[in-house]
Amino acid sequence: MSQGSMAQTAPSSVAVNYNMDVVRWGALATVFWGVIGFLVGDVLAWQLAFPALNFDIEYLNFGRLRPLHTSAVIFAFGGNALLATSFYVVQRTCRASLYGGKALPAFVFWGYQLFIVMAAIGYVTGVTQGREYAEPEWFVDLWLTIVWVCYLAVFVGTLLKRREPHIYVANWFYLAFIVTIAMLHLGNNLAIPVSLFGTKSYSMFSGVQDALTQWWYGHNAVGFFLTAGFLGMMYYFIPKRAERPVYSYRLSIIHFWALIFLYIWAGPHHLHYTALPDWAQTLGMTFSIMLWMPSWGGMINGLMTLSGAWDKLRTDPVLRFMVAAVGFYGMSTFEGPVMSIKAVNGLSHYTDWTIGHVHSGALGWVAFVSFGAIYHLIPVLWNRERLYSMRLVSHHFWLGTIGIVLYITSMWVSGIMQGLMWRAYDELGFLQYSFIETVEAMHPYYIIRATGGLLFLLGSFLMVWNVYKTIRGDLRNEAPIGTPATVAAE
Repeated sequence: MSQGSMAQTAPSSVAVNYNMDVVRWGALATVFWGVIGFLVGDVLAWQLAFPALNFDIEYLNFGRLRPLHTSAVIFAFGGNALLATSFYVVQRTCRASLYGGKALPAFVFWGYQLFIVMAAIGYVTGVTQGREYAEPEWFVDLWLTIVWVCYLAVFVGTLLKRREPHIYVANWFYLAFIVTIAMLHLGNNLAIPVSLFGTKSYSMFSGVQDALTQWWYGHNAVGFFLTAGFLGMMYYFIPKRAERPVYSYRLSIIHFWALIFLYIWAGPHHLHYTALPDWAQTLGMTFSIMLWMPSWGGMINGLMTLSGAWDKLRTDPVLRFMVAAVGFYGMSTFEGPVMSIKAVNGLSHYTDWTIGHVHSGALGWVAFVSFGAIYHLIPVLWNRERLYSMRLVSHHFWLGTIGIVLYITSMWVSGIMQGLMWRAYDELGFLQYSFIETVEAMHPYYIIRATGGLLFLLGSFLMVWNVYKTIRGDLRNEAPIGTPATVAAE
């Protein structure tokens, strides 16, 4: 058994009254915000393909909706997935209820939802800092700081009151995510408000220092919010679903410390060929290349956990989501270091190749492992025999996979074409193509990208229906996965 499984099933003389209410809320919020984020993203994709679809409304134009989409998918969908799973995993692996009773975890959850709504209103009304990530204004950042400190208190307090002597590796990844995001948030959002009751503020940084600070934040938000946190998810739910021990606990420890140390230095690779000093650019590139190995250490550990259980992929689409996610994680964490090399970056930067890379990680890794975890949790949290329909899970998997493949391949082709057209010269040494010619050439690939996003969105609607029916207690009469669909279930 995995150590995570051992922590769940170890005998105890005293029954633990786990706080599962906040986990249920988090699971539902994950599904809700996921649909919102995917919907806005696909609307934006169609707007890029057909500019006439842009709304002639100040609050709904592309510039306002784009940061809304990004934050909805990362912080609303991904953040709630991390809240729900971390609260579940830390309780079960520590054999202790959440620190703070009912009140403090509930404050963390509802306070985080308030932050999401406040940030969303800021995006559509234009009340942001106006920097690289269109960060919310100072009062929203201050509220998130309070909520995040309480989140840290709940998580660490639960670890301290644990009745299981061993701290399972998933909790180390969750803890690294919580602590580092707190540090990034405080450092990146240092600002001076213009007035106590005004919404406007000025950043503490400017020029190249501001750019470096933002990419220190931006890349490590990827490294710790979208990587470390979801690796914690992987280290719990894949062994649990596969009913197999973690392939190598030693590798998980090496993987953890190498990833934590190296990731924090990689941000400058986003600033190649800028005013940033060359040594800092090279430092970011070097650490990015080194990151390849610990990243693949995690991928290998996740995939090899299925040793002796590969047959489960044929019959369990929930596990299929998780394993495909690890595959996308491995691909993205190879592509990222390659794109950080200056010669490659000279072609790829500012092109759609970067967009394809980001979405292979966001949709393939983050969304897929979250889908798998939520599908696993829903029947457990509501005490149901199983999900309403495993075949709907399978349909969701294939819709999502085909959608991602269409998305990232179209952006790879579009991006490389962009880069080549931008650097093409004629025999007189003038640029061969105007900017608008590159935009026209990208049009068919933008349609493919939007179609892929639509398929991914349709899959998430199947998930909503499946979750709703499961919570109601309904069971679909269907043959098990792996048998012909025409055979009636017995």
